[in-house]
Amino acid sequence: MVIGACTVELIIYEANSLKEKRQVIKSLIERIKSRYNTSIAEIDFNDKWRRSIIGFACVTNNTKHANKMVSNVLKFIERDSRVEVSNINIEIL
Repeated sequence: MVIGACTVELIIYEANSLKEKRQVIKSLIERIKSRYNTSIAEIDFNDKWRRSIIGFACVTNNTKHANKMVSNVLKFIERDSRVEVSNINIEIL
């Protein structure tokens, strides 16, 4: 069993309140869940309205597949114009 885990720190420049930030993060998380079938959640900076850290993980039987899944999700996040990625931490266990 191989686990691909990643944390991504995001900056949401257009959010002017926690409500606006949560709308962006919730939308992004739901789109990733449905498209990539991965476990994902906001894990830090819950009370800061322009920053967020989300974490996601996938379980597979192949290291190459885990790397590909993590890479695809990261590309999807980076293409979203509402957020900017400021830090990425990837672990393959």
